[in-house]
Amino acid sequence: MVQRKLNRNNGQRRALLRHLTTALIRCGRIETTEQKAKELRCIAEKMITLGKQGDLAARRMALSYMMDETVVKDLFDKIAPKYTERNGGYTRIIKIGPRKGDAAMMVYIELV
Repeated sequence: MVQRKLNRNNGQRRALLRHLTTALIRCGRIETTEQKAKELRCIAEKMITLGKQGDLAARRMALSYMMDETVVKDLFDKIAPKYTERNGGYTRIIKIGPRKGDAAMMVYIELV
């Protein structure tokens, strides 16, 4: 797996992805750049897979990564049960065009 650096050092990149994952699970849809969304997709799908497992160890792993306990509770109680019949592909990336300031490609990433 090739990890995108996103022009940040390791700690900043990990914090960014943790916050983006928490926001995606909380809101269901967020707007971000294409590269961040592609990197976020891998992590968000792993969190939903943990939610599908539903045991205490999976809950603790999700709590160690995400920033908000209520989001983890929603993940395990509301979001993950919707995907019990699905074997991956929990997120969708929709391109919305370049950003006005620096022409970075902006996308919506949402839960399917």
